[in-house]
Amino acid sequence: MRPDGWHLTEDLDGFLARAGDFLRSRPALHTVPLTVTEALHTRGAVANGAGAPVFGLLERAGEVRAALFRTPPRRLYLTSLTLEEADTLAAHLVRLGHRLPGVIADHDTATAFADAWARHTGATPTLHERERLYRLGTLTPPESPPEGRSRVAGERDREQLILWHREFITAIGGTPAADNSSWADIRIAQGRVTLWETPDGTPASMAGVTPMVAGQVRVAPVYTPAHLRGRGYAGAAAVEVSRAALAAGAAEVLLFADLANPTSNGLYQRIGYRPVTDFAVYDFVCRAGKLLKNS
Repeated sequence: MRPDGWHLTEDLDGFLARAGDFLRSRPALHTVPLTVTEALHTRGAVANGAGAPVFGLLERAGEVRAALFRTPPRRLYLTSLTLEEADTLAAHLVRLGHRLPGVIADHDTATAFADAWARHTGATPTLHERERLYRLGTLTPPESPPEGRSRVAGERDREQLILWHREFITAIGGTPAADNSSWADIRIAQGRVTLWETPDGTPASMAGVTPMVAGQVRVAPVYTPAHLRGRGYAGAAAVEVSRAALAAGAAEVLLFADLANPTSNGLYQRIGYRPVTDFAVYDFVCRAGKLLKNS
């Protein structure tokens, strides 16, 4: 039995062997680590050219209490921690020489870790975004859906998906990849993007889903170009992709919404999604006033 405390590794299989049951025990709250580690396991633990992914777990008396992962250059992702556990982790990472650009976790955990990181490093945490995790209750399609129809995106939509994914990442404040083609190719091959198109066949909105892991599926991303918003296309696409997830056997259909966007939050609740908990995203700014970019 390993000693109590935090254990970090770059061995994805070893991490899942120890932490897999813990992650599956709360599939809704652990939707992101479940889907990210599944993607890495399927495609290989690639690091996007910025260093190897890092995984970690907190053990007590041989039981996993918490888990983390980071795929550089992205932020650290944490499952739920107490104030003491957040402080212990921050101190441990500092001792190992880690430099973090930020953290994502449920609101209380993210805030506790951001405060602890500031104490141990002198960095300034800044709140980047607050998100709400929703779970689908009873799917409720709009009484008056927009004209048009849904269909699963195919090869003919490849360039459209590449463009929309780049626009979506920019819209949420992310950094677009130099090449979005692999994102589109994987989802087309797996049938994981649904389009809503107008009666003349013009794509107007898209809604994607993650692969099913531990009975949960997460709807992401949902995107409509700016000039087509306000016409019900996103809601129609989200309804259809949610319906398909249920038909495929998903026990839980989930999604995240930016709390700064009341339109999307209202939309998701109208079609049947109910709040689970809130998450927070923090950036860490070093004393020189720069965001930390790498490990």
